[in-house]
Amino acid sequence: MKQLKNTLTNDWKAVQWVLTDVDDTLTWQGQLPPDALIALAKLQQAGLKVVAVTGACAGWCDHIAQLWPVDAVIGENGAFIMEKQDGYLTLKSDSSMSIIAQNQAKLKAQVIEVLADYPDLNLTLDQSYRLCEVAIDIGQNRSPVAADIIAEVVSKLNKLGANATASSIHINSWYGEHSKQVTSLNFLQEKGLSKAEIVSQVCYVGDSVNDQFMFATLPKSVGVANIKHYWDKLLHHPKFVMTEPGGYGFAQFAKQLLAIKAEGNIN
Repeated sequence: MKQLKNTLTNDWKAVQWVLTDVDDTLTWQGQLPPDALIALAKLQQAGLKVVAVTGACAGWCDHIAQLWPVDAVIGENGAFIMEKQDGYLTLKSDSSMSIIAQNQAKLKAQVIEVLADYPDLNLTLDQSYRLCEVAIDIGQNRSPVAADIIAEVVSKLNKLGANATASSIHINSWYGEHSKQVTSLNFLQEKGLSKAEIVSQVCYVGDSVNDQFMFATLPKSVGVANIKHYWDKLLHHPKFVMTEPGGYGFAQFAKQLLAIKAEGNIN
């Protein structure tokens, strides 16, 4: 692995939007470090728009959108957008809730059939709080699953015609054309940003393989330190990698970004 850049450059002064993954990017070892929550608040207080882009279930996204210092949440890998408007939480999806529910029920039956060959694997404990996805626990509330098993299960789900991607803790699967990348771009364009403005004013922070297409889409991209575990598996890499993991790395990134925006350089 070549030496990684861990100090942002002055062209980041143009950034107005911070999009970020949640699990193992804002959290670390199953908890949300206070440093990460404070960093989110400081970004908002500085006038930046903060959007969580996550594979987390709808129930968890509701909590994030309601209580965390974020402007919106793109949840279940792009299935929906939760956003506060005029003081009230809204939920928007490109598909009707009835179609989403039908697709999820079909996929859940298929996933359970696939898991019959893997008695050590189970659906996530939060599956009942998901609107669109079917998720398999590969490290959240159990010991980590071997990489070859993860790849095998993802491949089987793809052969069913479903989308499937692995994060640091889940295999997320769904039917539909949405993704983190597609929904994020649509959301930003609906907010009035041109393609050129998205490239110059929007950044993304992530930690895993399921963030790689966001890294490819947004040149201003950052990985927290634990992304090094997945480096050789990534087709697209972040431009900068922090020296701290998870939420501590996010706080490190936020401190650098705010310093650049305030002074034009890092002290």
